[in-house]
Amino acid sequence: MGTLTKVDTLGLSCKINVISVRLICKDRRSGLILTIPLCTEQTSMEELSSTLDYLLGIPSDKCKARGFTVIVDGRKSQWNIVKTVVLMLQNVIPAEVSLVCVVKPDEFWDKKVTHFCFWKEKDRLGFEVILVSANKLTRYIEPCQLTDEFGGSLVYDHMDWVNKRLVFEKFTKESTSLLDELVVINESEKSNQLDKERPPDCNFLPSLDPETVLQTGHELLSELQQRRFNGSEGGGVAWSPMDDELLAQPQVMKLLDSLREQYTKYQEVCRQRSKRSQLEEIQTKVMQVVNWLEGPGTEQLRTQWGIGDSIRASQALQQKHEEMESQHSEWFAVYVELNQQIAALLSAGDEEDLVELKGLQQQLSDVCYRQASQLESRQNVLQSAHEFHGTAQDLSQQLDGLLGMLCADVAPTDGAAIQQTLKHLEEKLKSVEGSLAGLREKGQVVMDQMSNQTTWSYGKDVPIENKENIDHIQGVMEDMQLRKQRCEDMVDVRRLKMLQMVQLFKCEEDASQAVEWLGELLDALLKTHIRLGDDAQETKVLLEKHKKFVDVAQSTYDYGRQLLQATVVLCQSLRCTTRSSGDTLPRLNRVWKQFTVTSEERVYRLEMACSFHTAAEKVLVQTSPEQGDLPVELEQETYEEVETVGKALLDRLTVPVIFPDGSEQYFGSPGDMASSAVHIRDKMKLVEDRKLTLHEEDEEDVEQQQYDQIHDQDKELQDDEELQDDQELQEVDKELQDGEELELETDTQKS
Repeated sequence: MGTLTKVDTLGLSCKINVISVRLICKDRRSGLILTIPLCTEQTSMEELSSTLDYLLGIPSDKCKARGFTVIVDGRKSQWNIVKTVVLMLQNVIPAEVSLVCVVKPDEFWDKKVTHFCFWKEKDRLGFEVILVSANKLTRYIEPCQLTDEFGGSLVYDHMDWVNKRLVFEKFTKESTSLLDELVVINESEKSNQLDKERPPDCNFLPSLDPETVLQTGHELLSELQQRRFNGSEGGGVAWSPMDDELLAQPQVMKLLDSLREQYTKYQEVCRQRSKRSQLEEIQTKVMQVVNWLEGPGTEQLRTQWGIGDSIRASQALQQKHEEMESQHSEWFAVYVELNQQIAALLSAGDEEDLVELKGLQQQLSDVCYRQASQLESRQNVLQSAHEFHGTAQDLSQQLDGLLGMLCADVAPTDGAAIQQTLKHLEEKLKSVEGSLAGLREKGQVVMDQMSNQTTWSYGKDVPIENKENIDHIQGVMEDMQLRKQRCEDMVDVRRLKMLQMVQLFKCEEDASQAVEWLGELLDALLKTHIRLGDDAQETKVLLEKHKKFVDVAQSTYDYGRQLLQATVVLCQSLRCTTRSSGDTLPRLNRVWKQFTVTSEERVYRLEMACSFHTAAEKVLVQTSPEQGDLPVELEQETYEEVETVGKALLDRLTVPVIFPDGSEQYFGSPGDMASSAVHIRDKMKLVEDRKLTLHEEDEEDVEQQQYDQIHDQDKELQDDEELQDDQELQEVDKELQDGEELELETDTQKS
């Protein structure tokens, strides 16, 4: 059935490692079954006897009257031990034992027990003893009443039974003892209430905790009722409640009822005791708090009234005040605790205690609130003074820093640095103004708080004299105002100087920019202004554009000169004798001279190109019939001009621009100049071709004139010859006619 250790069952010392009992299991005669397992070790008969006495005291008399069936399991024991146990049963429970079943080994005892027959000793023993094997034990006991080690189906946990039994007996002993103590205490308290002059015995307390005992009893009762409930629902091999458990339930319930009744009375006794004790303790503590707050606490506050003259001094005063608050906090904590206790007593107190409790509560609250109000007022003054001194210190440092900036020489490198410095200066001045406004505000707060500050003495409020502190605060604010005004005046002077320096740097920067612009114009003139025009009209347009371009450059140069003159004036105003325009003016003049030389060269080339194109166009452009041909002398001069100007222009294109410093620069790239030269040569060739063409036409005209003259001369000669011939013919004819007429006349005459 399992091995158990030795336990103390409330004065009954028994070793239950040899006994397992089921007080509800029934044999065939409805008697209880007692199982005694034996082992190979030596079994103490004394302990076994004590255990049997204890176990046989558990069942009721009615159960005992039905007798016991004892099973002695000797399968693991020796025969002499089994025999001793059986004989011991005769001395322990001879009347209650009906049958003893000795479970023997299968073949171990057959020869040894032949000389001893228990049935022969039945009259002497008082009960029947049989030797039986484990598998034949069911002949005498139902299988459902036997555990599995005897071939039965009974479910049984011996450890659980032992633990429950120990709990029951412990509860029974503790509850009985506690009931006795509670009855004595309650009766004693009733006597004390009747005799009020008798001092109560507050040290008389129960030896056990009633709550713990009650909780143990309730758990035990719940377990017993649950086992009973489970047993009523079960069947077959289900767990069934034992008879001792059924008997224990009314005992536990009765003990619990009695214990609750006495414990309720005891709680009321304790409550009354506690109330009386609390009331007395509260009265004592209230007077302690009131006496300290009205005495040493008030004296500490009366001696502390200064605010210090610096942030370090105010910190020291704050530290002292914190120490004083720490002492007061201990008493305030007592006040809070007392107030809670009084409130609890008021909510559940008797009528006779209400007036006294309310009076104590009111007195305590008045003193504590008054003291706390003065502490808070003092703390607020110190905190405001600390903030005032801190702001004054920060403002003083800001003024020192601002004064340092104003006293330092200004030597910035450029206008941006001056702007940044000026911005930083303005920000510092603005910060100083804000800090001064904050100082005035904090100073006014401190003075207002000190004006309302009072102390409590002899039951009345007494104003605190704070004239010295107020004069100190006003003096600090006036001093800071004067320092701030001096810095403002210096800032105005420095601002003007820095603005002039910004203007100086701006002029120098703009002058340098003008030099860069003029250089860019020069570069554009040399690299992009290279065309000479394809005809006289385009060349004239280029000349007009160039004049405008030169006007822009002239304006840039004049602007730079004006800026440099302004820098000289600003340097004189700022007394910067070591600072001048530097190399800006020489650079400006050098670039301007280079631009002037380049511009003049550009104008000269454009004018030559215009003359060339004009002369060439006179030759190349066909004249109208109304204008007639040019005179031969003018045509020749034009041809010569085109050739002369064209060659000079071609030569000019190959010549670089020579600057005043001796450096040289060409217009455009060699390719650009070559393109312009090709265009000029092509035009010169056209003029030359035109010249040749006109010359050939003139020669043909001369030949034609000569031919016409010769023809006219020939015609005149021919006419003269014909006239002469005609005259000669006429003369011949006349002579012939005259001869004929003569002949006729002769003939006639002859006739």
